Amino acid sequence: MMDWRASLAAAGGIVLILAAAASLAAEQRAFTVDDLVALGRVTEPALSTDGRFVVYTISEVDLDANRRRSDLWLLGLDSDQALPRRITSHPENDSHPRWAPDGRAIYFLSSRGGSSQVWRLSLAGGEAQQVTDYPIDIDTFAVSPDGSRLAFTARVYSDCGQFACTAERAAAAEKSPATGIVHERLFVRHWDQWSDRRVSQLFSAALERERVVGDPVPVSGSLDANVPAPPFGDASDYAFSPDGARIAFAARLRDAGEPWSTNFDIYETAADGSSRPVNLTADNQAWDAGPVYSPDGKMLVWRAMARPGFEADRFELRLRDLEGGTTRNLAADWDRSAGSLVFAPDGKTLYTATDHFGQHPLWSVDLKSGRTRMLTGPGRVESVAVGADRIIASMATLTSPAELYSLSVRSDQLQQLTRTNGDLLAERKLGRPEQFTYRGWNDATVYGYVMTPAQFDPSRRYPVAFIVHGGPQGSFGNAWSYRWNPQTYAGAGYAVVFIDFHGSTGYGQAFTDSISGDWGGKPLEDLRAGLAAAFARYPWLDQDRVCALGASYGGYMINWLAGNWHEPFRCLINHSGLFDLESMYYSTEELWFPEWEFGGPAFEVPENYQVHNPANHVEEWRKPMLVIHGLKDFRVPYTQGLATFTALQRRGIESRLLIFPDENHWILKPANSLQWHREVERWLAEWLEEETQDGS
Repeated sequence: MMDWRASLAAAGGIVLILAAAASLAAEQRAFTVDDLVALGRVTEPALSTDGRFVVYTISEVDLDANRRRSDLWLLGLDSDQALPRRITSHPENDSHPRWAPDGRAIYFLSSRGGSSQVWRLSLAGGEAQQVTDYPIDIDTFAVSPDGSRLAFTARVYSDCGQFACTAERAAAAEKSPATGIVHERLFVRHWDQWSDRRVSQLFSAALERERVVGDPVPVSGSLDANVPAPPFGDASDYAFSPDGARIAFAARLRDAGEPWSTNFDIYETAADGSSRPVNLTADNQAWDAGPVYSPDGKMLVWRAMARPGFEADRFELRLRDLEGGTTRNLAADWDRSAGSLVFAPDGKTLYTATDHFGQHPLWSVDLKSGRTRMLTGPGRVESVAVGADRIIASMATLTSPAELYSLSVRSDQLQQLTRTNGDLLAERKLGRPEQFTYRGWNDATVYGYVMTPAQFDPSRRYPVAFIVHGGPQGSFGNAWSYRWNPQTYAGAGYAVVFIDFHGSTGYGQAFTDSISGDWGGKPLEDLRAGLAAAFARYPWLDQDRVCALGASYGGYMINWLAGNWHEPFRCLINHSGLFDLESMYYSTEELWFPEWEFGGPAFEVPENYQVHNPANHVEEWRKPMLVIHGLKDFRVPYTQGLATFTALQRRGIESRLLIFPDENHWILKPANSLQWHREVERWLAEWLEEETQDGS
């Protein structure tokens, strides 16, 4: 196991690192938001069955079309001299690559035919061939290990027996002059979409001569459930057995209690649709997710939470003997929440990545003993593909977007394979991050990061961007972000401080649990102590020029500290922040979240929603605030941002409102991302500008 703490200590600190790189830095310019948007994004590595090739996706920005488009890339692994090559270049998106079982072709999703369908590209050459040609979009897919079937998900009307029926009804609704939709139960909207009564279902179809044949069969159709579940479900929610005969999938029933339930279950059924799904986890009323079969097909492993209604509970590992029918906990004493699971080819080891003290490393889990071992050091492992001799991991840090690495199974040796953005980043100065610890609430050890400005001179003092992460059960660690990236602030001349306060993930479940019912208590104390610790440790931070920024829960905290912690802030920036917790309960969609965090529905325990409610402290607000919101944000509805701005304006406080009519909880479109960052940087410049000697 790599000793990453020793590696950081050996680095000798920020100042020495920068001094050693001074000659190179003189030829570089600071990193900007334009660079952030321009970066190629590496995702979805898939390893060929013989371990000789990895295929992956790179998305690139098309500013003229105001979108990103993706292509498939291939890298040979037999030689260290091999270079990645682009293998698709259609104007439409190509993504989600999956190897054919014989390793001679790659299946992928593409909208090149006018709708999202499955295509196949032979490594022998030639043009890609269309595998499916349905009148509705395919959203996710998987190829059976024996190559005989294709599983896929698509949104359909449940009472439509054929895809043509769904297509015709959707087209008719689009053309109808009457636009009203009658709802009789929640969800009426979710994340950024209003319900149109279509349901995502899991289907399978036979594959012959590289095309689907016959009518697709509804694998999950007998259940009233979305597979995968919106908004973030994907192909990891279902899996073929090694012989291709069975499919396991995760689903939550769409009954009247769905918006306040986290009861996902694991179902198993015949891949050809000849049997009804069987619920394997009916005894667990909490969240079961991500089923994977062992290579011999004798075991099924998935991730399971223990507490119903809590979305941030620890994901433990469950292992079921499919022959004997018994289920046991695996690595029960491991106090981390497991991510997506991948089996080693020999079936003796599982691999998963999880938050861990401000990092997100890859771990191995021994199936026999349950022993866990950390395999990678600093950084965030985003996805992996596992072979007999090597693991391909996409990994990012605070100083680099995700690139592909090869990890030797035998020696733990890590080798970087791709440098997709190497040329651009070589010409840019980046801020240098350093992790630190301090004593927070109840004298507990709390972790944080500080990042230097890109153009750093240790003899100067720099204004501070103090960023509060969202979640709240999340982490702002050693990773690359395309929304809240500290490098954009460092490039604009700011030092950056961010804290993993109580409630953050990666420090044990008790640490994560501690925020529930105490949103404005322990976290605020940790943030106060963390900023003070950073000031004491890094004298180049200007204590008189600080702005606090945050989104979602981070935006809530901006509103909370506006009434409860005024100094040393000159300004505040609030994106998609909660203003009134009680009205938020009645307008958000996933009700399980506030009901867990505040101990029940707002009509049963209204007092719990008032204990740390920012709306109750508006009379104490006095700092200038920039408020940002997307009108398609249904998680934190835009009325929360509008109420925040109304309160500021009515109080006569300097404020500005930036609204995006076409964005959700996140700002995703390239042009909007550029505008978002430029407005944020303009606000920072207005309020953190260094004063002259006469005070002007």
